[in-house]
Amino acid sequence: MSDSDAATAKPRKGPLSFLSGSITSLVLAWLSFGLSKKVVIYLSTHSSNFSSTTAQNIASAMKTLFIGMCFLATFSFAFIGIGLFLVFLRSLFTKDTVDAA
Repeated sequence: MSDSDAATAKPRKGPLSFLSGSITSLVLAWLSFGLSKKVVIYLSTHSSNFSSTTAQNIASAMKTLFIGMCFLATFSFAFIGIGLFLVFLRSLFTKDTVDAA
């Protein structure tokens, strides 16, 4: 790489970037978990009574879908937040080496 390429290259992400991303993701996980709890409480207290078994099955499937999507968002944000925190810790304790990739 020449000097002009090095000057125009993007700077690498630092530990502060990893920490802020981790905190943001963990806050979103906490908010998603609160939303998930409220969705579970709402759907369990407001039961649907349909005379048709097909309609009852569709309503049950939709409730399961909504609850699953809420908890999937919670898990995803938490997993990303923990991963970024581990990368933050790794960036503090390792030398600044240039990766081949």
